[in-house]
Amino acid sequence: MEWKIKTENSDMLRREENGVPYFVFRNLEDTKLVRHGFSTRQGGVSKGYLSEMNLSFTRGDDPENVRENFRRMGRAIGFEPESLVMSQQTHTTNVRLVTEEDRGRGYTKELGYKDVDGMITNVPGLMLATFYADCVPLFFVDPVHRAVGLSHSGWKGTVNRMGAVTIERMREAFGTKPEHLQTAVGPSICQDCYEVSEDVALAFKKEFWAHADERLIYRKKNNKYQLNLWRANEIVLLEAGVDPAHLAVTNVCTCCNPDFLFSHRASGGKRGNLGAFLGLCAER
Repeated sequence: MEWKIKTENSDMLRREENGVPYFVFRNLEDTKLVRHGFSTRQGGVSKGYLSEMNLSFTRGDDPENVRENFRRMGRAIGFEPESLVMSQQTHTTNVRLVTEEDRGRGYTKELGYKDVDGMITNVPGLMLATFYADCVPLFFVDPVHRAVGLSHSGWKGTVNRMGAVTIERMREAFGTKPEHLQTAVGPSICQDCYEVSEDVALAFKKEFWAHADERLIYRKKNNKYQLNLWRANEIVLLEAGVDPAHLAVTNVCTCCNPDFLFSHRASGGKRGNLGAFLGLCAER
């Protein structure tokens, strides 16, 4: 079996450590400030339609399998599972400022919050984690103020400009300037696979009226539409002030690669969750 890629884009790299494959972005690695990655469904211990690297406690998996999967991801990327801080995603644009007090939320202790689709922090050694099965992961690294952000952006988050909201929260909390950020749009569903209804299409045409061309959205003969979430999030980040040279965009679709990545669309909802991870390296 071979991966299906959309372009020969080299912004994103595949890595493997201890038998666990994952993706990284070149521009984020080059900052030398963070550990990060995006998981595949390979290298874990979960079974059946959750195989192998399911990273969700809420999809019917044995909790110990999920914990082992997090331990394996931690060894691969370079973090202790006890340092995780997890989202509680409900397709909002709510962004939580994460502090040392949040260490372990979702893994060693209860979350204690809800409706959190994005997180930001300047605390070294914490590992932010958000979860996916077609939606868009957004990564943010501020090398000037040594801060990071990680956000989940489905179609609702994208049309409400989750990327711009995250940048604004980083500005408020840390003084972040968008032109200093290194950013990335991670693996998610591609335009060829993402058919949406007219109400969703009209919402995007209204919000992105200056970009409503076939690269963003087009109508088919069945009166359904194909939506390009990668392009929409790219527009959001650029219009928020991100330098185009500091923006990496995936070339891997979750739905095109169901043997390697969990996809809600491809599986009809019978799937586990992938994970995006981002944290500042611990100070020495």
